[in-house]
Amino acid sequence: MSDLFDDKAKIIATLDLKKAPKGAISRYWLEIVKDGMGRPVLIPVIVARGKKPGKTVGITAAVHGNELNGIPVIQRLFKELDVENLSGTIVGVPVVNVPSYLRKKRRFLDGTDLNHIMPGKENGTVSQVYAWRVVEKLIRQFDYLLDLHTASNGRVNSYYIRADMSDEIVRKMSLLQNAQIIVHNPPNDGTLRGTADELEIPAITLEVGNPNLFQKGMIRDGLTGIHNLLGYLRMTDSEVEAHSSETIICKKSYWMYTDTGGLLTVLPKVTDLVKKGTVVARLSNLFGDVIKEYLAPEDGVVIGKSVSPVNQAGGRILHLGIIKKN
Repeated sequence: MSDLFDDKAKIIATLDLKKAPKGAISRYWLEIVKDGMGRPVLIPVIVARGKKPGKTVGITAAVHGNELNGIPVIQRLFKELDVENLSGTIVGVPVVNVPSYLRKKRRFLDGTDLNHIMPGKENGTVSQVYAWRVVEKLIRQFDYLLDLHTASNGRVNSYYIRADMSDEIVRKMSLLQNAQIIVHNPPNDGTLRGTADELEIPAITLEVGNPNLFQKGMIRDGLTGIHNLLGYLRMTDSEVEAHSSETIICKKSYWMYTDTGGLLTVLPKVTDLVKKGTVVARLSNLFGDVIKEYLAPEDGVVIGKSVSPVNQAGGRILHLGIIKKN
C-alpha cells in the first residue's frame, strides 16, 4: 500500500455526514473529478461527529493552492477536539484546490482563480466543474462556513476577516475570531463565501497571514478564533477567549496602485495607522533615484501590502482599510 493511503482514510465518491460514526473523528479522501489519465482527484476531508445533536460547521483551506496557513489550523483543531463531548459536526477540508496545491500555484490548472467562479457549473470548464462539485459535495451540508485564506504572492497580510457586518450572525462569527482587523465586505459573486451566502449559510473569510509558508503566530490566532466560535455555538465546552487588544473594524477597504513602473518600497507595516497625506510608498528607477512618492488618500489602517520591489505600472501598493467611526 502506498504512503498516500497509510493515513487510515476511506476513499469515497460522496460524503453523507449522517452516516459518519458518532463520537468519532473520521478521515476521507473524497473524489471530486478525474484527471487526464482517468485517475480520481481526491480531496482530504476530516469529520468529527458528536454523540449529541447540533450544528454543522465547515472549515475550508487552500482554495488557492499556495495558501498554506489554514492547513495546520485545521489539523490542530481536530487533534484538540474532545469528540466524546462534542455536539453537532465539524468538517475540515485542509486542501480544497488539490491540483494547485500539488503545483504550489495559486490558480487552477486552466489559469482560473477558483475563488472567482464559485459555485461553478455542472457542465462547464475544467475549473467550473471542479468548483461546482466542491459546492455540491461539501459546502451544501454546512450550517456555518469559515474559509481560510492568506495573502497572494508578493504580498503580506495582517490577520483580518472579510465579512458582511450587517448580518448579525456573521458579525458575531467575525468578532469571535479575535482578529486584528475586520473589514465590512458584503459577499461577492464568485467567491466561496458569496456562494455560501446564496445558500443561506453564514460565512466569513479569514485572511491568515502570508502565502507559501507556515506562520506559528497566525496559525495559533486562527485556531483560537475557531475554538471561540465552537464554544459560542455550544458545540464544545471551550470558553470564549477575550481579545488582548481591540479589533479594528473597517467600513470598507481598497488597494492603492502605482501609475508607473520601477522599484517599490512600501513604508508602513501591516496594522499601522496612517494619516491622509502621509507618504506610504516610494518608487525608484534602476539608478536609485526616487521618481514618485505615493500619499495616503485618507486616514486608515494598513491591512496588507506589497513586498515585491519590482513593480510595473498598475501594481499594488497597499490595502487600506477605512475605519468605522462609532
